[in-house]
Amino acid sequence: MKIRIFLTLLLLSTSIMSLNAQDKKYSIRTVAFYNFENLFDTINQLNFDEEWLQNGLQHWTSKKYNQKLENLSRVIVQIGTNDQQKDAPTFIGCSEIENRGVLEDLIKQPKLINSDYGIVHFDSPDKRGIDVGLLYRKAYFKPTHFINIPLLVYRGQEKKDAKKEAEAEQDKADLDKIEVSNDNRVYTRDILLVTGLLDGEEINIMVNHWPSRSGGEKRTSAFREAAGRLNRAIMDSIYKVNPNAKIITMGDLNDGTYNKSVKQGIGAKLKKSEVQEFGVYNPFEQMAKDGKASLFYRDAGDIFDQIMVSETLIKADYSSYRFWKAGIFNKPFMIEKLGQYKGYPLRHSANEVGFSDHFPVYVYLIKEIK
Repeated sequence: MKIRIFLTLLLLSTSIMSLNAQDKKYSIRTVAFYNFENLFDTINQLNFDEEWLQNGLQHWTSKKYNQKLENLSRVIVQIGTNDQQKDAPTFIGCSEIENRGVLEDLIKQPKLINSDYGIVHFDSPDKRGIDVGLLYRKAYFKPTHFINIPLLVYRGQEKKDAKKEAEAEQDKADLDKIEVSNDNRVYTRDILLVTGLLDGEEINIMVNHWPSRSGGEKRTSAFREAAGRLNRAIMDSIYKVNPNAKIITMGDLNDGTYNKSVKQGIGAKLKKSEVQEFGVYNPFEQMAKDGKASLFYRDAGDIFDQIMVSETLIKADYSSYRFWKAGIFNKPFMIEKLGQYKGYPLRHSANEVGFSDHFPVYVYLIKEIK
C-alpha cells in the first residue's frame, strides 16, 4: 500500500512539474542571414554593374528585378516560422546587395511591408560593387550605433610590412579610424557592426561577407583568415567596454565551419561545454558534421553561411535573451527539382528568376516572459 501511495504521489508530482514547464511562456526573436545572390537594380550607377543591365550579360530587366524582389520576400517572411514562431525574422543580415536602394525596394514588397523593417547599410569598396546590410524590425530593435569596418588584405609578399601594419591597426579598439592606402590591396566587403537595444537589451551584431575562393581555396585562405582575426578583434574591443556584452557574428564566410578562419581566427567551438568566457559557439558546425548544407560548391554541399553567438548568449538563464537553436531554411519551393543541379538552391538562370544560390540560415533568441 505504501509503495502504491508513493508511486501515485510521484506521478502527481511529475505531472505538476511538467505542467509548470508547459505553462512557461517565451518571447522568441529570429536572427537570420541570407545571401541574396546579385540583388542588382536596373540603373547604371557606374559601379561595375554593367552585367546587370538590360543590355548586359544577364539581360536584367525591371520585370526580372521585381520578380527577384518578390521571390526574396516570399522566403524572408517564412524564415524560422513554425508552431512556436509565426512572425517574420527580427533581424536579417544580408549580402550581395548593390546598394541601399535595393533594400528599400525589398522591404516595400507586399509580403514584407507590414513587418516594418529598418535598414543599416554602408557602401563598401568591393570590386564587384556589392555590400552587406542589416534589416531589423523597428518594433523590436532600436539601433544606437553602427559602423562599417574595413577588411584590409593585400596581394603578394612585397607589401608584407604594410600588411602587418594594417593588421596591427585592426587590433586597436578605435577601429573606425583605420586608413591604409595601398595599390596592392584586395578590395572586398567591409564588416558591418550594429549595436542596439532588442526589447531594451543591448546586443551587438556583425554582418560579414568574406573574400571569395576565386583563384583557389588555398591561395585565398589568408584573406579569410584575416577576416576571422578581425572578427575576433572587434569582439575583444566590445568586451573591453562591456565584459557582459552579447555578440552575434554572421555571414557568408566562403569557408566552412572547420576552416582555420573560423576555428582559429574567431575561435569558434563545436560544443557549448567547450566555450569559455569571451568565447564563441558555432551551432552550424554540428550541422555540417551531420551532412547539412547551405550551398553547394564544386558539387559538394557545405555550410558557408553561419551565425555564431558569444558565450554570454548560451548561459542557462532565460531571464534575458539567450540562444535557443539554429536551422537552415530550405523549403521545397526554393530547391531545384530536376536536372544536373537537382537538390541545389534554385538560383537565377537564363530561363528563370530564382531565389539565390544559398539557403538562408537562422537562430532563435528566447527570453522567458514573467
